[in-house]
Amino acid sequence: MASTSDIRNGLCIEHNHDIFKIVEFQHVKPGKGAAFVRTKLKSLTTGRVLDNTFPAGHKIKEVRVRNYKYQYLYNDDMGYHFMNNETYEQTQIDGKMIDRADLLQEGVEVTILFHDEKNIPLTLDLPPSIVMEITYTEPGVKGDTATNTMKPATVETGAEVRVPLFVNIGDKIRVDTTKGTYMERIKDK
Repeated sequence: MASTSDIRNGLCIEHNHDIFKIVEFQHVKPGKGAAFVRTKLKSLTTGRVLDNTFPAGHKIKEVRVRNYKYQYLYNDDMGYHFMNNETYEQTQIDGKMIDRADLLQEGVEVTILFHDEKNIPLTLDLPPSIVMEITYTEPGVKGDTATNTMKPATVETGAEVRVPLFVNIGDKIRVDTTKGTYMERIKDK
């Protein structure tokens, strides 16, 4: 059993019969009254984020978790399939557990967080950015760089990303996987 003094970002705890990851926390010691810890918790089963306040010294049940590197293989009607890079063991994950699953490319290395005792996957984190090729977009016109106007473009995985007007079919772009947004165009060398 841990207490509120052990709270830190990324800590996984059991709370209200669910497993939560601490996204943010703040120790508060008001002038009057007892100290408390204000937290923002993300449910690892539903993805829901909630605010919760713990009184100082409150006991919390810490959940032991481990991160493993996996490589994305493919998806089918059973889910998304991944292979452990060290043991070559395969696991499948339901698409609802993956944020921005439409950006998953074959061979991309992801980090999967497992419950240590039950050995079940809790969350999947994509790399911060992925380089993708544009498969379809309206043609750009020379000189369309002065404004911040964006147009829709389809990337190789079928996901739609808004890109600047100067990006064309066949261009490679870097996509932010947390927001699913365009970051930059990759220049050919």
